Amino acid sequence: MTKRFLILILLISFSLLSNGQDSNAPYIVVLGTVQDGGYPHPGCEKECCQKYYKGKEKKHYVSSLGLIDPVSKQRYVFDCTPDFTAQLHDLNNLYPPQDTTLLDGILLTDAHIGHYAGLMYLGKEAMNTKNIQVYLSLDFYEYLEQNGPWSQLQKLHNIGLMSLTTGEPFALNDRISVTPFFVPHRDEFSRTVGYKISYSGKNIIFIPDINKWQKWDKDIIQLVKDNDLLFLDGTFYKNGEIEGRDMSQIPHPFIEESMTLFKDLSSADKGKIHFIHLNHTNPALIKGSKEQKEVEKNGFHIAQEGEVF
Repeated sequence: MTKRFLILILLISFSLLSNGQDSNAPYIVVLGTVQDGGYPHPGCEKECCQKYYKGKEKKHYVSSLGLIDPVSKQRYVFDCTPDFTAQLHDLNNLYPPQDTTLLDGILLTDAHIGHYAGLMYLGKEAMNTKNIQVYLSLDFYEYLEQNGPWSQLQKLHNIGLMSLTTGEPFALNDRISVTPFFVPHRDEFSRTVGYKISYSGKNIIFIPDINKWQKWDKDIIQLVKDNDLLFLDGTFYKNGEIEGRDMSQIPHPFIEESMTLFKDLSSADKGKIHFIHLNHTNPALIKGSKEQKEVEKNGFHIAQEGEVF
């Protein structure tokens, strides 16, 4: 068991006991925080990634959440990334599988490669799993079913695809439900969804990818107020972050834009927001950077691998 996850387990246990909270409540663990290409990013020789090679910054895994229910002993993963090997290891360290079931389900947000490429490890060339349930939108279901090598995973029963109806809650068990909802984004192969995870009147929102907030037909301000914890797209910090490109045309809300949009929220509501899916160029990714400190100063958070909620 890695040292960081042993410390987390001890802190969780102490916190639950000292606050009188339900130690049997399900919980979320952050398994990854960066954009599809990972950190360090392939081919990047700039200072942002040189910090890793010089030992000044740790490796960061691609954006993913784990969901654990200690009563049912079920374990779910949101998005199956190219870093699935390491993320499964971290999940097993935090809460080992209680039987021969690898995972009770994988929930996918979109067909951009960083969000589902980890499915390759479930095939016969690697783990050769048996009927791991993969939950996704109907058009994403059809894409995987009709295109190799993903179609082979279903044909060989490594996975079982299950399409979810957007806007309708789906019960993972008798305590936890998930509700997928469409968000606007680049939809080359399938539309993009976010998820609401619900338990005992508490709700968590996961939106790692979305266009500018103003392009959505939902009120993000009200969404923050109505939910208890939100992991929101923080891919880029500000315009100009990528040299030679007009980033205003890149379909993500900059963290600076989001902080301005959310500036009138209460301190409690601001504290619900954790930015995730950070690009390797995003300076807020780097521990101790002035941008990361600015986010915290303004009352928001940058999601960190290993955090448990």
